[in-house]
Amino acid sequence: MARDVLAAETTLTAAALPGSDDPGSTTGSQGRHVFRDGRIRSLVRWEGGLVVCLLAVLVLGIVVSPAFLSSANLLNMGLSNGEISIMALPMTLVVISGEIDLSVASTLGLSSSMIGYLWLHGWPMPGIILTVLVMGVGLGAVNGLLVTRLGLPSLAVTIGTLTLYQGAGIIILGSTTVANFPSVYTNIGVAAFPHTDVSWSTVIFIVLAVVFGVVLHATKVGRSIFAIGANKEAAIYAGIRVKRIKTSLFVVSGFVCALAGVLYTFRLSTAEYDNGTGLELNVVAIVLLAGVSIFGGTGTIIGVVLSALVFAGIQNALFLTSFPQEALGVVIGALLLASVLAPGSAELVQRARLVVAPIRRRTEGRRR
Repeated sequence: MARDVLAAETTLTAAALPGSDDPGSTTGSQGRHVFRDGRIRSLVRWEGGLVVCLLAVLVLGIVVSPAFLSSANLLNMGLSNGEISIMALPMTLVVISGEIDLSVASTLGLSSSMIGYLWLHGWPMPGIILTVLVMGVGLGAVNGLLVTRLGLPSLAVTIGTLTLYQGAGIIILGSTTVANFPSVYTNIGVAAFPHTDVSWSTVIFIVLAVVFGVVLHATKVGRSIFAIGANKEAAIYAGIRVKRIKTSLFVVSGFVCALAGVLYTFRLSTAEYDNGTGLELNVVAIVLLAGVSIFGGTGTIIGVVLSALVFAGIQNALFLTSFPQEALGVVIGALLLASVLAPGSAELVQRARLVVAPIRRRTEGRRR
């Protein structure tokens, strides 16, 4: 799968490598191989590191509490982190394309507000869910069009819509709390999937992870996403519809975050305007911890799945140790810093090797 990540970068990175001006240049060819092989090894090492971290978290959890691997605790772990992990999937594609969506939690919160508002006004729940999902598509389209059609930076746009969607939730629902939803729906938020010990949100995450993984690593669209993140100008020159793909990614993000808002509301059995506030940092932490480059062009869905498991395990283990919940922000912040600094250090080392390699070959040639 790591090779799928790099397939779209072959021609896009060629011009940036030493000696690559000449397509037949031996130095350019060697440089491209060094670059690609280095990136493959980097991704494999990162995902291997996540596996080691996951095993360490499992050991820590078992030491902290014998109930860590109990079915009840695993169900609780899935319930607590299901919506966050679900939102991390479309965020992964957005970040790989070289953008970011910080309005994910606000989309979730506005979706929750809309569920409460429509329920208070007598709408049937199936109609409410459909309306909320369509609204999510619209919210994502707003982000995508502002970024692609007006050329605004996604960081600034989604910070703005983060506040905008939060304000809209306050206007729609105000300080009202709606909590009289039918049990047939709220059970989806708290009960296990039939004949299993995992939550509905976990099952939905697994299904979506498979879908996103296939799209990202086994389709032309996925290769285009990697190409856009690696070099947008070269992708445009290659005929890739950059604006359309990026807009679509934001639309998908809005839809999935609205779905997460439905699950979140059912899990809490409560609709409030501030549902999900602050969860965007958790989503970003999972994505970056997965080895997805904040600059775009690199990342895997397997990494995101492993990262979500590590993140959920750490939070749950700390909870079982009576760690102050107010201090969890320290842990999230530390994970964010580590996930940004570690790949950056690895990339610097790889680029240094890339620069030194042709010099070393020339030196060895002269000695001969």
